[in-house]
Amino acid sequence: MSIECLRILQPIPLHRHNSHSFSFFTSPNVFLRRPKSSISRLMFSDDHSKWAPLLHSVRPATSENQSSVEVGTDAFEWALQDFYALRKDVETSLQRVDEIRASAGLEKLEADFSDLENKSADSLLWDDPSNAQKILLALTEVKDKLKQLSEFKSQVEEAETIVKLTEELDSIDSGLLEEASEIIKYLNKSLDKFELTQLLSGPYDKEGAVITISAGAGGTDAQDWADMLLRMYFRWGEKQKYKTKIVEKSMGEEAGIKSATIELEGNFAYGYISGEKGTHRIVRQSPFNSKGLRQTSFAGVEVMPLLPEESLNVEIPEEDLEISTSRAGGKGGQNVNKIESAVRMLHIPTGVTVRCTEERSQLANRIKALSRLKAKLLVIAEEQRASEIKQIRGDTVKAEWGQQIRNYVFHPYKLVKDVRTSFETSDIASVMDGELDLFIKAYLKHKYTMSMETE
Repeated sequence: MSIECLRILQPIPLHRHNSHSFSFFTSPNVFLRRPKSSISRLMFSDDHSKWAPLLHSVRPATSENQSSVEVGTDAFEWALQDFYALRKDVETSLQRVDEIRASAGLEKLEADFSDLENKSADSLLWDDPSNAQKILLALTEVKDKLKQLSEFKSQVEEAETIVKLTEELDSIDSGLLEEASEIIKYLNKSLDKFELTQLLSGPYDKEGAVITISAGAGGTDAQDWADMLLRMYFRWGEKQKYKTKIVEKSMGEEAGIKSATIELEGNFAYGYISGEKGTHRIVRQSPFNSKGLRQTSFAGVEVMPLLPEESLNVEIPEEDLEISTSRAGGKGGQNVNKIESAVRMLHIPTGVTVRCTEERSQLANRIKALSRLKAKLLVIAEEQRASEIKQIRGDTVKAEWGQQIRNYVFHPYKLVKDVRTSFETSDIASVMDGELDLFIKAYLKHKYTMSMETE
């Protein structure tokens, strides 16, 4: 329909039909005089010059509705900009999904799945229980990966369908656009996480994690800092949907904690969080100093995999262990305060120490402490490329000056900076609330790059 034809129509102000959709006209005569998709082509063309004259050709009959025309035009233009931005995001996500599916080796995964499925259906499978477990575990992993890749495709196609539907309509439905925007936002987070898992290749990366936090140099401030880190990692675990629990906590004399241990149960927990191992430094105005002076404090973070007992194929001679007991204290009834149920276990050759207090009996704590010690020694052995436990060196995190992996500055400015990767952010509040993904991603990429350079 030509512009001249439109000008002979009774001019009407641009307005909203309802709370969710915008349109140029309300007169049914307008829509009877043109093909169904003509205004759609004008509205959603990348060339704004195609539809701009149409807007300018609509003039109000009286001055009373001048303001409604301006408000409606502005609202429509904002909605149109949102649509263009969304369409671009969908196109980018489509390309990203295709690249990830190709790099993941989709065809090979499907072939592996078919092969493993045939093996799992073999009647002689359980003649070798150990091999059967490996086959079933591999089948589950391949199946989960195929499911993820399929969900990526279906999600981006759903968002693409909404975009195409909007282009065919005579109005912009902000409800539909918001739905598509949420799909793309969630999809991008899932894609980021999937890409990170591709960087994890360690033997224990798929396991859960045990995080131990200890106050370092800095007195009461350091103990308070350790408590802040405890909350930060606990919040991170919750946001990742891991089963998160504090299994041990030793309170400070005035404030904060001397030490604490968190267990995270979930896929790839250790792979993601293992890079947090090291010394964390805080600079702030001390809340425990009457003069409000700036104080620097330290806390040490150690991370080990949460390994099942059957995978801890490690023998530690009894003479290499120094075991001491104490009263656990805290919650748990009178038993923990009267009986020495807490266990501290020291591996004499390396100086590696673990402590376990969460169980009510000394025997149970001793078993759990030995499991943690084995896991810790296995990780150190892997890091130091040692073939046997006796070949490894001690690996204690020293929570003091010059050893930090990350600085948290609260005063005189706000900044969190990782010393290893140089990644930084001024949004310190979000970091302390468990938003660690950007730091984790930066470290994993740094670690991967370093390993490639070494090879």
